[in-house]
Amino acid sequence: MAKQLIRSIGLWGAVATAVGIVVSSSAMVSLGQGFGIGGKGFVIAMVFALFLNFCVAFSFAELSGMVPRAGGLNHYTLPAMGPFVGMVAVITGYVLVTIFAGSAEAAISGIVFNEVFSVGVNPIVIAIIVVTLLGFLNLFGIQIFSWTQMVLTTLLIASTVVLGIIGLSGVGGGEAVSNPIEFNPMGWGVLSLTALAFWLFVGVEFVTPLAEEIKKPKVYIPLSMILGLVIIFIADMVFGYASIKHAPLDRLAGSASPHVDAAKAILGEKGLIWMGIVTILATSSTLNTLISSIARMLYAMALEGQMPKVFGKLNRWGTPWAAILFLCVLFVAFLLMGITNSSSLTTFILAGCICWMIAYIVAHLNVIILRIKYPNAKRGFKSPFGYTFQIIGILGMLYIMFNIYPDPIIKAEIYKFTFIFLGLTIVYSVCWVKFIMKKKLFETTPIEDLLDQTDNESPQTKEKISS
Repeated sequence: MAKQLIRSIGLWGAVATAVGIVVSSSAMVSLGQGFGIGGKGFVIAMVFALFLNFCVAFSFAELSGMVPRAGGLNHYTLPAMGPFVGMVAVITGYVLVTIFAGSAEAAISGIVFNEVFSVGVNPIVIAIIVVTLLGFLNLFGIQIFSWTQMVLTTLLIASTVVLGIIGLSGVGGGEAVSNPIEFNPMGWGVLSLTALAFWLFVGVEFVTPLAEEIKKPKVYIPLSMILGLVIIFIADMVFGYASIKHAPLDRLAGSASPHVDAAKAILGEKGLIWMGIVTILATSSTLNTLISSIARMLYAMALEGQMPKVFGKLNRWGTPWAAILFLCVLFVAFLLMGITNSSSLTTFILAGCICWMIAYIVAHLNVIILRIKYPNAKRGFKSPFGYTFQIIGILGMLYIMFNIYPDPIIKAEIYKFTFIFLGLTIVYSVCWVKFIMKKKLFETTPIEDLLDQTDNESPQTKEKISS
């Protein structure tokens, strides 16, 4: 019997995974700049963005409850719209974003470590060491990943909240600045910052590809996403308000590392070192989740014939070793090529983020289509109020996509690279489905077949879907 994934992740491990990809170095930059531009009123944009991500969580929770498979979005799309749409959504919305964002996060860890601790080592070398270490840990089973993620996430969230409380209470010795006391000087214009606020929460659904390794997926997956979003919101709000109490708004708005500036203003040089450690934890947490979750997506797609078969192989510890090594090699290659230091990196990442929004729209559409096709199918979680959250979610994604960046020139560049990403993915997916899989592009897979594959687990790993 072929090796299979093992159910060993509990609730906090699932929460740590949901939080781990979200609280990244780039998200902390967005947090600081958002409060710098909008002041205290930025929390309004945060609430709106939080609501849109609740819509995402509701849709992914319902889909994961119907099809608790490691493939994530791809497997939810197979019975709804077929292999072509599933491949395009996953490759553009996850794999491409991972390549650019993951290597960028690794580069940030090297730069911050070198600047804060003055070790005199090339930042790229440090970044490669971080990638290699996390990839190595992921090879030794999901329990190693889970423990690593829980430690990283706990330290990260705790450090952010504690530093924020120190700033709000004033016990750190930092001097308060005279920022405008008006709560929301931008008025309704603060909603234009929703796109910036959205990046504070995006990626919470990365817990769903671990559905075959979570002990009670129909309970723990929706609960972990909701808890993760609430935890992130509270931590970001506490640190955000502490930041604008001690740092001028214009400095936060114009800084490339506003979270570091805020920490130094709150606690002096100790705050600088503290935030340097937090940044490295955020980067490690993000990379750890990317490596684990994307590898499971590639693994499940390989089992469906949508990726090379080697990605569907597991090692003695039950991990998709080929997919893990593939991702780590890509991260290292992009670091060595210097793409992560390119002036157009932000453009690349935002183009990838639009692809991420497209993936979210596909998820919302899947919920609607599967409710029509399979109205009586068992759902461990059902998004409330009919299609309300799906429709609002789709409209919200479209709003963010059309307001991705204020500068029209850079915005045009972002759209250009988005079309390039989509074009390459569409060509690859069409060729693979028609000539390798020899299927029709929109030929759907009966949901019963996907559930049968889940039911056929070995006695050691099987857990009732209804649990």
